[in-house]
Amino acid sequence: MILLFRPDTGEPLAVMDARLITEMRTAAVSAAATRRLAAPDSRVLALLGSGVQARAHLQALMLVRHFAEVRVWSRTAEHAERFAEQHNAKAMSVEAAVRDADVVVTATNALQPILEGAWLKPGAHVNAVGAPRPDWRELDDRAMANTLVVDSREAVLKESGDVILSKAKIYAEIGEIFAGVKEAPLPATTVFKSVGIAVEDIAAAKLVYDEACVER
Repeated sequence: MILLFRPDTGEPLAVMDARLITEMRTAAVSAAATRRLAAPDSRVLALLGSGVQARAHLQALMLVRHFAEVRVWSRTAEHAERFAEQHNAKAMSVEAAVRDADVVVTATNALQPILEGAWLKPGAHVNAVGAPRPDWRELDDRAMANTLVVDSREAVLKESGDVILSKAKIYAEIGEIFAGVKEAPLPATTVFKSVGIAVEDIAAAKLVYDEACVER
């Protein structure tokens, strides 16, 4: 659950379902990063994973780029096929999905890398949101050697096996790029590693609360 309070008085304002808010804000942050880091003419999206986050990312990313082709891969082929049927996507092997894709999303609970850097086209952008443990990985060392942007340096160095085990150099936090402190590294191949931070939930919950107040 998410509980909202007035910061000046401590008055409780709302109790919310955190499951849906966290689902949506994770994809929203990736979309905001994609808007700044992916090539403007991106047309091919590859989703590695076919669960809740794959669906949420598809919905969010379609708001910031016009994809002509959506590809999906899952460890369970039947899941990928069902996702493809529901969302007008193409189910394929993991390597085929990534090859020539402009934007890639990894949203899995992989313990070992599923995405090889050798498959990425120059200038591609990766949103890596899965494998949220310090000893789990989705991306191999070659993929992590690209320009790395994170949601929080402190958080990824405690929680992300992709960052910790690869010893990848962090170029910037995404907030630094939003604020103009760091330049968006176009046309570099980029990886946005997101582990999720509480302020994202708070911001999303506040939007929901404000909208509910307007409707009343």
